[in-house]
Amino acid sequence: MNILVTGAAGFIGMHVAIKFLKSGDKVYGVDNLSDYYDVSLKEARLNELEKYDNFKFSKIDISHNSDIEELFKTNTFDMVISLAAQPGVRYSLKNPHVYVQSNIVGFINILECCRHHKVKHLVYASSSSVYGNNKKMPFQVTDNVDHPISIYAATKKSNELMAYTYASLYGLPCTGLRFFTVYGPWGRPDMAPFLFTDAILNKKKIKVFNHGDLLRDFTYVDDIVEGVYRVSQKVPETKVLEDQSEVPPYILHNIGNNNPIKLLDFIETIETRLGQKAEKEMLPMQEGDVYSTFADTKSLQDEVGFNPSTELKEGIDRFISWYLKFYEK
Repeated sequence: MNILVTGAAGFIGMHVAIKFLKSGDKVYGVDNLSDYYDVSLKEARLNELEKYDNFKFSKIDISHNSDIEELFKTNTFDMVISLAAQPGVRYSLKNPHVYVQSNIVGFINILECCRHHKVKHLVYASSSSVYGNNKKMPFQVTDNVDHPISIYAATKKSNELMAYTYASLYGLPCTGLRFFTVYGPWGRPDMAPFLFTDAILNKKKIKVFNHGDLLRDFTYVDDIVEGVYRVSQKVPETKVLEDQSEVPPYILHNIGNNNPIKLLDFIETIETRLGQKAEKEMLPMQEGDVYSTFADTKSLQDEVGFNPSTELKEGIDRFISWYLKFYEK
């Protein structure tokens, strides 16, 4: 198949692209290589992708409609894996406009092109952030998510609504995936595993929000990739109910480890692997953050027979092994 992966130079995007490349598909990757974090890391990921003969790349910003339209006019894509987005809850409090431009404008451009060019399946990234401060655990895809507490979360909820609308109006098959705190090799420098590892090695304080009283459903990147790949192979179909009403070709899944980890236990796992103790700066709850995330993955298991299961110790070991090698520590 011919597959478009947006955000291909990103953390998850690179890993997903490699999965499809190894499966023999032709992958066209696009990314705007924004400077939100170290561009050289994104370029290094691209270098990994360009080792494959069945990979092609263009530097494109999905919020630039004319560029996206030209891409679809000059190429035929069977499937689109839409991972391009402005990430980060905390940064969305400082610079909300970039989130609207990338996550809303960019996503509608993707939807329009998928519609007009008869793409067979759109798989797109949502986020566990849409659950906000929901108290019921674990989070289920059927839960009410009408109360986001960050602009980032609001844009991801908007993506879900937009995709549902296109599935309903135009029959565009859409699968949305709510990712839960992804970590692993080639990870983002603004996320906890990277920040903590870097700080400990450089004998700097790590910032521990809510005095460490936080729970996160840390999910290893290989589990995310396997989930993305499996759902991509099962295209949603329009269903007719007993009352003859139609359900559009649209489905949502959580992809999480189904096992929340205490933040202090997470830090201790990194300390143990590095053989060094962290100097902690205990801070109050960060605005826009949630206390806990916990994925119910029943729909994923029912639909494609998969449940993330990589243990934290194993995942952290792989991440730190990559980090030490990449940064020559």
